[in-house]
Amino acid sequence: MLTTREELDRLNESEIREFAASLLNELRFKQALIDKLTHEMAVIKRLKFAAKAERFNTEQRSLLEDDTDADLQELAEQIEALQPKDEEREPPAKKPADARVAKRQALPPELPRREIRHEPESTACGCGCALKRIGEDVSEKLEYTPGEFSVERHIRGKWVCGHCETLTQAPVPAHVIDKGLPTTGLLAQVVVAKYLDHLPLYRQESVFARAGYALSRSTMAEWVGTIGVRLKPLVDAMRAHLLSRPVLHADETPVSMLAPGEGKTHRAYLWSYCSTVYDPVAAVVFDFADSRSGKNAGRFLGVAAERPAEGWRGTLICDDFGGYKHLFPLGVVEGGCLAHARRKFFDLWAGHKSVIAEQALKAFGALYKVEEDLAGITDTEARRRWRQEYARPLAEAFHRWLISERLKVPNGSATAKAIDYSLKRWTALTRYIDDGDLPADNNRVENLIRPIALGRANWLFAGSLRAGQRAAAIMSVLHTARINGHEPYAYLKDVLERLPTLPASRIDELLPYNWQPASE
Repeated sequence: MLTTREELDRLNESEIREFAASLLNELRFKQALIDKLTHEMAVIKRLKFAAKAERFNTEQRSLLEDDTDADLQELAEQIEALQPKDEEREPPAKKPADARVAKRQALPPELPRREIRHEPESTACGCGCALKRIGEDVSEKLEYTPGEFSVERHIRGKWVCGHCETLTQAPVPAHVIDKGLPTTGLLAQVVVAKYLDHLPLYRQESVFARAGYALSRSTMAEWVGTIGVRLKPLVDAMRAHLLSRPVLHADETPVSMLAPGEGKTHRAYLWSYCSTVYDPVAAVVFDFADSRSGKNAGRFLGVAAERPAEGWRGTLICDDFGGYKHLFPLGVVEGGCLAHARRKFFDLWAGHKSVIAEQALKAFGALYKVEEDLAGITDTEARRRWRQEYARPLAEAFHRWLISERLKVPNGSATAKAIDYSLKRWTALTRYIDDGDLPADNNRVENLIRPIALGRANWLFAGSLRAGQRAAAIMSVLHTARINGHEPYAYLKDVLERLPTLPASRIDELLPYNWQPASE
């Protein structure tokens, strides 16, 4: 982008027209995006006030209001980011003298306080004289440790030179929420409690009230909306890293999403993608979508029939859900899940004590015993050779047995369906034997998604598509931190402290699988 008058003067007439056209296109694009976000904000505001008339119970209404307030704050953050910079923006119109301005409530004096002083590095003025302290500015932030509130008092001394009257003061420390009330510790507590401990904001409101300060749900919802925007660069970087891996797990689980205009919920889905246990990068990224359409998997992986040469290329470990099928002719390799195939026979044995199912379970047990024996082998080629030697003969014998038993059972029976599941997917189910980088099943991603499925009883539903997408992004960061052995609260608190001053080029340093605490 041209920035100086000298650069512009060197352009000829056609270049100037081209430059002007590019600026106009950029302006139109930004304005169109601002209009879209503004319209979405207006719709959400209308739904917020309409929700009180809907037939929701108290808990449902509380969850809807939490997501609505967070959505509004996230939209405001995105619109603000698209606005011209301060030096380019027209000065705001003066507010009427009688305009009402919301003021922050003073923090209770009985809360314990910890003073943090910010003073200039040097008290010598540029003119050579010594600075004289003439006062200080004090700002207070609300801190929270489990079960107890306290107040951080940030004191910024004012120093002046008696000779040239130069005023010196230490700058305000950068914060993830500019001029906000909470410390990063309190923000991390709210976010971790909501998305990892499945504690809705209306319950957190009660917990905080017992600790000595009643934080409103709407205030916490605004914080959550802002954090969702601030963590987006991390999630985008994690997704890019995940799509560079040769093997991925994929699965999906249903989540109810509210349709406020109808006063009821419909089924949405949380899609999960993660690296394998053999991959040095341990990451999981969740993607929220309003349907179970296979197009959602194609969108995340960048694979589409319209662009067959683009998108992710690798082996996708998944179940037999048809939504993944359209990916395989487009360059994605199907990897099967032994656990899903085994489950068909286990259900048959548990319900009917089938002899065929019992024999099949023993065959699966033998294949899994091979996997247990190679658990300590870290070399890819060594794993492949081990499986070729020990798993291949077992798999071939099991395949022959399945074919012979299938001829003995009637079509349409439960036994026939269990056998057909394995036979139809046999190539995908045994692909791991020839590739040391492939796991034998999809259990890793199912285990990662299980805590989310358990938490659905506490969320009840996602208040909107935007709220679901924000939840997916935040949970991607927290769960990736968890599987990398980090304490999620400590990790998120440190990330929120460093984000405001970290250049975008160094965002990879904060990713859970690269992160080192600031103290180190």
